[in-house]
Amino acid sequence: MKILLYLLTGIVLSGVIVSCNNTSQSSATNTGAKIAVHNDGVNIAYTDTGRNDTTLLFVHGWCINKSYWANQAAYFGKRYRVVAIDLPGFGQSGKNRNQWNTLAFSRDIDSVIKQLKLKKVILVGHSMSGDVVLQAAVDNPKQVIGLVVVDIFKNVGKDEVQTEQAKKEYAAAIDSLKHHFKKIAFDYFNQALFYSTTTAAVKKRVLNDVTHVDTVIAAACMEPNDDFNEVTKLKAAKTKLYLINSDVEPTDTTHLAANKIPYKLLYIHATGHFPMIEKPQQFNMLLDNVIADIKTLKK
Repeated sequence: MKILLYLLTGIVLSGVIVSCNNTSQSSATNTGAKIAVHNDGVNIAYTDTGRNDTTLLFVHGWCINKSYWANQAAYFGKRYRVVAIDLPGFGQSGKNRNQWNTLAFSRDIDSVIKQLKLKKVILVGHSMSGDVVLQAAVDNPKQVIGLVVVDIFKNVGKDEVQTEQAKKEYAAAIDSLKHHFKKIAFDYFNQALFYSTTTAAVKKRVLNDVTHVDTVIAAACMEPNDDFNEVTKLKAAKTKLYLINSDVEPTDTTHLAANKIPYKLLYIHATGHFPMIEKPQQFNMLLDNVIADIKTLKK
């Protein structure tokens, strides 16, 4: 999560704004829901593919939705149970609450695990949801057998404590985001989250979802979460961390090693922030490797 905060602050402070027009709508997958899942009265939309004791539970990142895991559901659903959710406030899930932080979202994951009676769960969280699935792993130690984050946790343990100046700058960035959401968000994605290899179709899809997001909720998701210490949470999770990250920006694992947190880093070559849709075949192969490693550890 923290890398998103720093990037957003830098982009807002730079004053560079890129506008973009996009009116097409990305296709949403059918929920296929047999059981209505709720957390404190908030509906959680999901897809449920395949059958197996092992479940891959996919959680999307900021401003997007469960449809970004459609390729993974098709590929892994032949061998595992695959559940992909819309976090409340996004996609087809409910918006009838006021909390949009890591703890609130992690409780949504708890509800999905419990109400669908999932066992042997491998959590896969993209971007903003890295912290969300981490907290869910801490809260569900009996069910969670694997923790995977996608293109996030690139400098865990670095600058855990922000300076007062950094806090002021970030507060200013959030205020600007609330008042000029689409312009700032578009610039954020264009400047920080797309790469030269990111296709026009992927950019169009992502920016379309940004266009149609609830801006109040999306801005609230980016509020600072100072009480969430990723190193502390990783130690509490007591499980190996798997990172599937684009190699465009190096991942600093110094603090993971220093804190004796078991991890495995797998790079996917030359993608932007959305490797699961930019290079789905390569992404699936890497996740296959992760699952094989998890199975070995659990024997």
